[in-house]
Amino acid sequence: MGSFYPEKKEEILRYINEFNKNFQVNGTFKTKAMIVPHAGYVYSGFTANIAYNICKDKKPKRVIVIGPTHNVYYEKASVALYDEYETPFGNIEIDKEYSKSLIDKYKVLDFNEELHLEHSTETQAPFIKHYFPDSSIIEIIYGKIDYQELSKVIDEFLEDEDNLILISTDLSHFHNKQTANKLDNICLNAIAKKDMSLFDKGCEACGKIGVKAVIDSAIKKDLDTKVLHYCTSYDRTKDASRVVGYTSALIGEQE
Repeated sequence: MGSFYPEKKEEILRYINEFNKNFQVNGTFKTKAMIVPHAGYVYSGFTANIAYNICKDKKPKRVIVIGPTHNVYYEKASVALYDEYETPFGNIEIDKEYSKSLIDKYKVLDFNEELHLEHSTETQAPFIKHYFPDSSIIEIIYGKIDYQELSKVIDEFLEDEDNLILISTDLSHFHNKQTANKLDNICLNAIAKKDMSLFDKGCEACGKIGVKAVIDSAIKKDLDTKVLHYCTSYDRTKDASRVVGYTSALIGEQE
């Protein structure tokens, strides 16, 4: 804690309250999964918060957060088997029995604690505790795996109305602003149009495996997608030479 978001609850709340000023939602959407960014809150917190705020009235039994490893090379996905997940808002219970059952069922899943010091999932935890205080958490961190294998796991998650799925990703990294916008637009169109072919036509995302997996599941289950917001680090730094892209989106059913 502390490097991507403040260590104190009150300081994080200041961010969230600022993000939520003049917040308006148009239309209704029955959300089953969200795509959210995982940079420092000063850069991508507003974009992530839009998705969380829209879903704030949901009461999921468990929130399943799926993110890429940035630090450890690994050819599987690891499911956390700790008792709790620590956040400045209080600890979140990990549904260990559910997590163990997943590992028993899917060959692509196991538990490797080296993967779980990971900011792609950690940055979601304060939002989860704030917006879904009664939910437990499942944390899945993946390495170099086939997106279709992960999609099979997501298919099961989508069958259970008690689950809310979070796919954590940032978009392109360290291009100039014009190039970043061009590359990111390919990703946004792939999500909005549920077009799997676009992901391999220039889309750059550190969590692309997770995004491809959830869009593949959305296609299989005939779910809708809705891109909510896009920005880059330029919006904060005004440095157009090396920017990072961020987006949030929903997957579910248009009501």
